[in-house]
Amino acid sequence: MSIRAQAEIMGMPITIQIVDAAAGQEDVEAVFTYLRHVDQLFSTYKRDSETERINRGELCEKDYSKEMRAVIALCQETRKETGGYFDAWYGNRFDPSGLVKGYAIQSSAELLRRHKYQDFFVEAGGDIQTSGRNTRGEKWRVGIRNPFNPSELFAVVHLSGEGIATSGNYERGEHIYDPVRRQPANQLASLSVIASNVCDADRFATAAFAMGEGGLGFIEKTPGLECSVIAKDRRAHCTTGFQRFLLR
Repeated sequence: MSIRAQAEIMGMPITIQIVDAAAGQEDVEAVFTYLRHVDQLFSTYKRDSETERINRGELCEKDYSKEMRAVIALCQETRKETGGYFDAWYGNRFDPSGLVKGYAIQSSAELLRRHKYQDFFVEAGGDIQTSGRNTRGEKWRVGIRNPFNPSELFAVVHLSGEGIATSGNYERGEHIYDPVRRQPANQLASLSVIASNVCDADRFATAAFAMGEGGLGFIEKTPGLECSVIAKDRRAHCTTGFQRFLLR
């Protein structure tokens, strides 16, 4: 038996499924409540969010929340790890949206694990953290969309415990910025990263997409990461270890 629920939070549909007879509506509502809290902290669209209060200079660093400190530290670490291709600072503004979705999904998964659930997935706007097995006792099947026709799937990967995140401009237009070359990131159609957790998948997918043609090589050289890339010429490329996720 399982429970599955969806809510609109952070400006996107969020879906949770727990495969456990003991799971109830209160469990998914606890996750949704947490995600609303995250949105209130990190949204760049809510005037009263902690992020926007920081950007307006209304909060001193000593008054930052514990979660804000953790996300800022992760943004700084990711900037170093990616040679500046991930950068949450634009002029005087802080915008953690390049990794906060993955951070929120991973934290939600940790919340479910603290409640002793082992088989579940949490999905927000196409980025997913899996755990254990689905209702058939199999790995979770996750579709990667064709960026040239989002109603079609480019591939299906089989995950159990991994996270996956996709960066691309096919849904929201050119919203990813290349902070090194200081221009919109538009060399690729889409790039999907699989990692041990969705937070790493999200932050490195953002950076690798900004790198353009060099993104595949960066992921190839980074331990624990695999990716597939769909180029503007519609050709697909993937890292050497990606193929194993195409098998059950």
